[in-house]
Amino acid sequence: MKHFLVAALALACVPALANPSKSFPFGEPALASKATRTVEVLLKDIAFEPGSLKVEAGETVRFVLINEGRLPHEFNLGDKAMHVQHQKEMLSMQGQIFNPTGGHGGMDHGAQGHGGENAHGHHGGNTVLLQPGQQAELTWTFRKSTPIEFACNVPGHYQAGMVGPLTIE
Repeated sequence: MKHFLVAALALACVPALANPSKSFPFGEPALASKATRTVEVLLKDIAFEPGSLKVEAGETVRFVLINEGRLPHEFNLGDKAMHVQHQKEMLSMQGQIFNPTGGHGGMDHGAQGHGGENAHGHHGGNTVLLQPGQQAELTWTFRKSTPIEFACNVPGHYQAGMVGPLTIE
């Protein structure tokens, strides 16, 4: 059964590997070498530090993400509707989220992990899941001003307040 689950997760992520630069209304993933600024974000147990972020339209930002918490946490860029949808997906994968030896099947789908091969970037390159103690990077080019948030969609974390506004000016 475990091998079937790993295979199913791998197949579900094939479209993301074929098109790693998926674009969203607010921007798309970028190479770290294109970043004009680096922002460190600490993922604590049910909090982000800093609690809000500001970027400029057209700016490429390299986020260095450090999970200082005792739980797995996620850094996900999106609007409220995207977070609601992603929370449903995360709920269905809850058993893999809390598996420190494999994350989502132990695969790295775009996260530029440092010291954490289990850091996991989801389908569109706008998400990284980190186990406790892991560090990873996500680089993003922000295209236009639109209301978005950065959030942790591990079941219950968003609802407990692990979400912050990201203002694109």
